[in-house]
Amino acid sequence: MLSYQHIYHAGNLADVQKHALLAWVLDYLTRKDKPLTYLETHAGRGLYQMDAAEAVRTGEAAAGIQRVQRAKWFEADHPLERAISAVQDRHGAQAYPGSPLIATSLLRDQDSLHFAELHPQEHTALAMALSIYEAKAYRQDGYDLAQSLLPPTPRRGLMLIDPSYEVKSEYDRLPGIIAKLHRKWNVGVIALWYPILTDDRHSAMISKLKSQDLPRTLCHEVRFDPVREGHRIVGSGMFAINAPYGLEDEASRLSGLFADL
Repeated sequence: MLSYQHIYHAGNLADVQKHALLAWVLDYLTRKDKPLTYLETHAGRGLYQMDAAEAVRTGEAAAGIQRVQRAKWFEADHPLERAISAVQDRHGAQAYPGSPLIATSLLRDQDSLHFAELHPQEHTALAMALSIYEAKAYRQDGYDLAQSLLPPTPRRGLMLIDPSYEVKSEYDRLPGIIAKLHRKWNVGVIALWYPILTDDRHSAMISKLKSQDLPRTLCHEVRFDPVREGHRIVGSGMFAINAPYGLEDEASRLSGLFADL
């Protein structure tokens, strides 16, 4: 599971869905003047350049975030657009934030941020991207890190689980992992991103998650055409526990935008 590098896919349509929902939740949580904890189990490198050779080769950023920005999906005050603008002001017009830099752009000094990444090169890049922030980057299995930190201090907050799904058993393991994490942190928002592939292999995982006694769940899925011939990802999903009030409305808005692509 150490071969995946998101630079080939950063800013694609799946990122648009995932990052729009993530940014909305972070913005919602910071409306209260109370500190929070943010934790990621599979952080990646945190910062990407859309004109990098890897990104240009796949064309996914051009078909994703660059396309939707031309279509003005997000107003300037939308939290995702604010995060992108902040990162581009610092790192250049072709910069695109992964979820760690979306979090650092939207969260506050009083908040506690923890990021796990096992891939050695990705972890090195992540640590460099986070070096100017009060955030911790761990070269550690993300599930182990989450188990060790939960329940966190502060207790309110959000965990993003965003695996590469390179190993098919990930789909089988995740419902049990998430149930265990929720038991340790029953007040936390836990968000799981997953790809929708041509074989719909995510379906059994989502059915299992829905069958568990989890509070205030939201399952949001969007579909889109493959970016190139033979590409197997045809959609993107997010399953959230303790989903904040109003997230369903933002998800519905995104569904309409994707439907009009």
